[in-house]
Amino acid sequence: MRKLIRALAALGTVAASLLFALIIYIQYIIPDNLLVGQNGRFMISERLTLVAVEEQNLLPKVVDASGQVFGLQLRPGGEPVQEVLSYVEARMVIPGGNPFGIKLRTDGVLVVGMTDVQKGTTLMNPAKEAGIKAGDILTHINGERLEEGNCVRRIVTDSNGSTLTFSLQRGGEAHEVSLSPVLSDYDREFKAGIWVRDSSAGIGTITYFDPASGLFAGLGHGVCDIDTGVIMPLSTGTIVDVNISGVHAGQSGRPGELQGAFLSDSPLGALEINTEAGLFGILTATFPSHDPIPMARRSEIEPGPALIYATISGNKPQAFEAYVEKVNHSDISPTKNMVIRVTDQRLLDITGGIVQGMSGSPIIQNGRLAGAVTHVFVNDPSRGYAIFAENMDKYLRSIEGRDLAA
Repeated sequence: MRKLIRALAALGTVAASLLFALIIYIQYIIPDNLLVGQNGRFMISERLTLVAVEEQNLLPKVVDASGQVFGLQLRPGGEPVQEVLSYVEARMVIPGGNPFGIKLRTDGVLVVGMTDVQKGTTLMNPAKEAGIKAGDILTHINGERLEEGNCVRRIVTDSNGSTLTFSLQRGGEAHEVSLSPVLSDYDREFKAGIWVRDSSAGIGTITYFDPASGLFAGLGHGVCDIDTGVIMPLSTGTIVDVNISGVHAGQSGRPGELQGAFLSDSPLGALEINTEAGLFGILTATFPSHDPIPMARRSEIEPGPALIYATISGNKPQAFEAYVEKVNHSDISPTKNMVIRVTDQRLLDITGGIVQGMSGSPIIQNGRLAGAVTHVFVNDPSRGYAIFAENMDKYLRSIEGRDLAA
């Protein structure tokens, strides 16, 4: 009898552990907030369907069209949730695929490296000793706003070795440090021991724009500093017309890239924010465009055929066939939501698949804007990651209603 009781207790413990693991699994794979689109269902697998029930603290939430919040219950073989959840009207947007040149100036200056200063027989680094690190964003020195990298050199050179107070941002937190520049034996100038950067330029692709507001989204990932990987804080920026003149095809172990040239300094649009999900701003010129299509909810995206709108020559996008191999509905990675594979032989022959410069190329599935290309797999350029359009749209909506420069 005691053995039976112990066995039942053990089974109960295992069952409780499995239930707890299931709850944790649900929380891991499902986003914190889910808007259900036209098909009204969110399938985890063929046997697991989300169903709205009374609110439960441990589970994610779903919001219907009226804004009512429900808890979620996972039922094996559950009935379709369209009987429970209301339809959420799709946002209509114009897909892009158009290439654009990026000109960006940072808000403050970015520390990209450290360098020692020769003083007699000693190597010194005042900035490192004060606690400044590569990746820090310097905003002020002695209260003076840093508009460009030359400001740092001027203030440090003119200090005559006096103590300077540096205000900086690191990981979103404000810090202040003090240091005394050292007179370099090399060129007889006072130095702090840092390299800084205040601007960036490159080529990307417009993902979509809103025909009503003129706001656009592009790139699908942030503009990052090449040395530190830090998303560059945006002060001002513009996009300009660009012509794709050539391609370095991607190979296993060596990503390819589009080659292009800026056609003019005249801006086509103004940048407003640089985020982990891409660049966002307002257009000031008209792009050749497609007809408006609905934006897909993440719950509507599934493994299967799709199209990529990309420009690999000139400045007009073409449609290329692709396949969505995997969909990750969780919020664990904001930009690596899908695994996609190029299947169009035309694109494979010219580029090898996905190449640098294609970031932001829109992905269309079932007549809806599903997302945008973001990364290429280094060892297999025919495959890469993509971001949900819904994740990009959160940032575009954040600038709606702002007093934007036209």
